[in-house]
Formats: sequence, C-alpha cells, structure tokens
Amino acid sequence: MPILPSTYKAPFYLFNGHLQTIIPGLFRQVEGITYTRERLATPDLDFIDVDWSQVGSDSLVILSHGLEGDSSRPYILGMVRAFNERGLDALAWNYRSCSGEPNKLLRSYHLGASDDLQFVVEHALNSGNYKNIHLIGFSAGGNITLKYLGEAPGQVPSEIKRAVVFSVPVDLKASAQKISRIYTQRFLKTLGAKLEQKRQLYPDDVDLTNYSIFWSFPEFDDRYTAPLHGFKNADDYYARVSSKQFLKNIQQPTLLVNAKNDPFLAEECYPVEEAKANPYFFFEMPESGGHVGFAEDFRKDIYYSEARAVRFLLEEGRYCL
Repeated sequence: MPILPSTYKAPFYLFNGHLQTIIPGLFRQVEGITYTRERLATPDLDFIDVDWSQVGSDSLVILSHGLEGDSSRPYILGMVRAFNERGLDALAWNYRSCSGEPNKLLRSYHLGASDDLQFVVEHALNSGNYKNIHLIGFSAGGNITLKYLGEAPGQVPSEIKRAVVFSVPVDLKASAQKISRIYTQRFLKTLGAKLEQKRQLYPDDVDLTNYSIFWSFPEFDDRYTAPLHGFKNADDYYARVSSKQFLKNIQQPTLLVNAKNDPFLAEECYPVEEAKANPYFFFEMPESGGHVGFAEDFRKDIYYSEARAVRFLLEEGRYCL
C-alpha cells in the first residue's frame, strides 16, 4: 500500500489505448456548464483567466488542464459537472496563453508552473469562505499539481485537503522521448502558432527560423520551452520540473491514475515504489484507459475518471491519514 486495485474496464469498441485517447478527446460533448470568467492580474504584470462554476458551496475543486488544453475541454467540463452535481463549486484555470488570448510576457506556461497554481489557490482562498479545496489535474496539469503539493509541502494551505490526477508524465524526459510523432505534431502545430504570436510581440527574443512540427519534444523544449522560462536546456527543464522527485514529500491524500496502455507515458511514469514509500500518495494503474480517456460508456457519456475522482475526494475518508 498504497497501490490501489482498479475496477476500470474500457468499452469493447474502444479496444486500444489510441482509440481510448482520441475518441473522447475529439468527439465528446458535455452540456450544462455555464462559466463565469474572471481575469486575475498576476504579480509580474501578466494575467491568468479562470472560469468559475459555482453552486453556493464552501467546498471547491480547482482543475488544471493538459498540454495545449483549456477550461472548455470535455474532460474538464465533465469533471466540473460531476462535482457541481455533488454540491461543490469548481474553478477551472487556463494557463497563460491558453484562454484564447496571448499573455503579455515573453514567458508563457510550462509543465512545472506550480507558481501559477499557487497564485490561483491563493486567489480562491481570498475570494470566498472555502473550508475545503481539492485539486484535480490532467496530464500536464497533473504534473503541475503534484509538483505544487510536493515541492514545498509545509507551505500548502491547510484548506487543501486532497488531490486526484490522471495520465501524468511524472518523468518528463522519459515521456518526451516516448511520445510518438503523430501526437507531437498536433501539439507542435498549436504551440508554433502561439510562438508566432510571441514573435510579433518580442521579435528580438523569439526566432522561428526553421521551426518544424516534425521535431521531437526534446528538440522543441531545448529551443523554446527551456530558454523562454529560465532553464539551461531541455534536460535541465525536465530534471527540475518532473513531479516524480516530489512525490515522497506529499502530505495530502493524493491519487494518481495512469493507465498501462497510455501512449504518452514511458515506463518511468508508473511510480510504484514512490507510492509504497509514502502513505499519502496513492497509485492506481488500470490496464486500459489511454491518455485522459477512461470512458466507461462513451455513447452514454459515462466516464470512470469522474466517478473515481468523486469517490476518492469525497467518499473515501478512510484514506485521510
């Protein structure tokens, strides 16, 4: 313990990790969520857009999306709906440059931007009388969440009670080397468009000469992510922000769910030993689920990830040590 067994089984018609990843991401529709957007002015004279879905609760879930995602992605909307239906408020924050408008600074977002999550948490605490806050993260947002909880555990507010994260590349270097070029090209296309916006604002600092969507992630991170965010190179970036190194420090009950057939995750992203060593860190490894998939019945819009998050955060009090 705390290695947890999984009851998840993918529907027969989503018979491999790629289908389990792609079909929910492209075709899922979530109805019934109406956000109230708030723009937060950051201490460094930038902004972060957050979206609230409030039902009048003193408990809140804060949701962090995946790479090149935003608060409108179906996996975010589905989770917001699941917790609103259980009587909790929800706050889905958009990373810098992910809310539909470029941020002001040269920096944008990266997979270790736990300072921005901390800022959002502090804003939530100052905005309402929240007695309980739970954190939920997907993929990149999961890495940010785990890093936030483990890098300075003594500074995590007491209102943060629990966390659950899905499909997290806790070892960024290993996953960056594994992810196929098919998925990489999709991300590098949208990242390239954002860099072009940056180039227009900072022509002396962003050089897009020979930019290629056929690069690997290490090539992209070495040329752009690392230097634009204060890292020496891609290896320095991966070493400093990968959440795996922080798992041992987490002091809130936290569940990581990584499917064995996730096409984004390398072997190093299944932290069994870390879960065995920390009684607050729980790890579940279903046989299937893909990357941020976990559909139980796609046609009826039933998702294991939502039921699992509700169960761990709200119902499994026996895990609160």
